[in-house]
Amino acid sequence: MTVRLCALLWPHDGKDTELRRYEDAVLPLLTEHGGTLVARETVTRTSPDDPLEIHVLEFRDQAGLDGYLTDPRRLALEDDRVRAIARSQVLRLRA
Repeated sequence: MTVRLCALLWPHDGKDTELRRYEDAVLPLLTEHGGTLVARETVTRTSPDDPLEIHVLEFRDQAGLDGYLTDPRRLALEDDRVRAIARSQVLRLRA
């Protein structure tokens, strides 16, 4: 069963570039796990409460999502993620 997600990402203050750099590094791994980046949008922020980026992701199945989340190359960048991303929210969408 297809898994569709919407990820909202908030940077730490002054870390917009670092957030984008981290995402540039991990998003190409999606395809190896049956995932697709449907959309990657930058928000015109009017407040710090607004996320910087919104992603819509699609995976063939839950196993693909699990594989992406546990990919050693992605996990090796965890320190970069922690430094760049203050908050994230992932919403599961109806497929």
